[in-house]
Amino acid sequence: MPALDLEPTFRVELGPAAHDVYVGMGLLAGLGQLARNAGLGPGRAVVITDSNVAPLYAPKALDGLRTVGFQPELVEIRAGEANKSLDVLAEVYDWLTAAELDRACPLFALGGGVVGDLGGFAAATYLRGLPLVQVPTTLVAQVDSALGGKTAVNHRAAKNLIGAFYQPRLVVADTSALTTLPEREFREGLGEVIKYGAIMDAGFITWLEGAMPAILARGSAVLAAMVERSLRHKAEVVAGDERESGLRKILNFGHTLGHALEASAGYGSYLHGEAVAIGMVAAARLSTRYAGLSVAEASRLERLIETAGLPTQMPPGWQRNAFLRALRLDKKRSGAEVEFVLLDGLGHAFTRRLKLDEIVAVQ
Repeated sequence: MPALDLEPTFRVELGPAAHDVYVGMGLLAGLGQLARNAGLGPGRAVVITDSNVAPLYAPKALDGLRTVGFQPELVEIRAGEANKSLDVLAEVYDWLTAAELDRACPLFALGGGVVGDLGGFAAATYLRGLPLVQVPTTLVAQVDSALGGKTAVNHRAAKNLIGAFYQPRLVVADTSALTTLPEREFREGLGEVIKYGAIMDAGFITWLEGAMPAILARGSAVLAAMVERSLRHKAEVVAGDERESGLRKILNFGHTLGHALEASAGYGSYLHGEAVAIGMVAAARLSTRYAGLSVAEASRLERLIETAGLPTQMPPGWQRNAFLRALRLDKKRSGAEVEFVLLDGLGHAFTRRLKLDEIVAVQ
């Protein structure tokens, strides 16, 4: 296969950990060449995917790797958030150990957020680090979780409790994969997209309001534009604060409550983007009380979330005590307070410590 005449969409500037990001249609066929361009291979490689993604995209990814001299082997895990666990991670370690891989063997995480997080954590920890390539196939992963270097597995008590920062060598977002997503999974990714407008780009909110019909129809051009704009925003934040010591905390808008809802409801009851959507509406409500966000702007954000087909309210019969227990395990908690992301206007976010009972009181 001849070398692809394809320039990176942009580069994440992280000094020695800087890496290229590709966004576009049909990139899986050239995955091997893009990896070679990033200085990986040829030789042995492992592709981790799940039972939903494997029949759809693993053959194309494996062929793309083989054409340029990689010798890829496939590891398939069970699909679903419940499998982003220490038990499944141990199974992956068992396979990597049996395969007798060395540190030069790249790991390609082909799938959504579960595969990207678990595969990324396996790459970060096995032999103290294998080269990692993130190949996201869901909207949540393409606009958010594949970029930034956060890898993790869930603990039964809290989401992403066990993890590490570990940057990939390359991110390849083939937007053609979005055309096969089930409707619910596609819409959940819009929660992460809307987040970027809420926290740092009010113009993106306006663009999304106008483009939402085309987005929901999955037009190829609008999808590529949406994914690229979202990723550029995340890259800007990550480049300025890789380890979440300051600016990067704003990316948690809606996530503090969303993660607590996911954990307390049982992993899989709510998709991540659905829980984040509910969390963003609640955070906007808190912002009108504690940060000066206008009621009109909070309502505008809620309308956009509704238009995207996402939930906006806590579920009937939600378990307050279970939710509060999960909130107490938040990584940003200190004593009876949590560092919480608020908006003082659409397009501008900041953090403030709120008491747990203040947060729960508005739900």
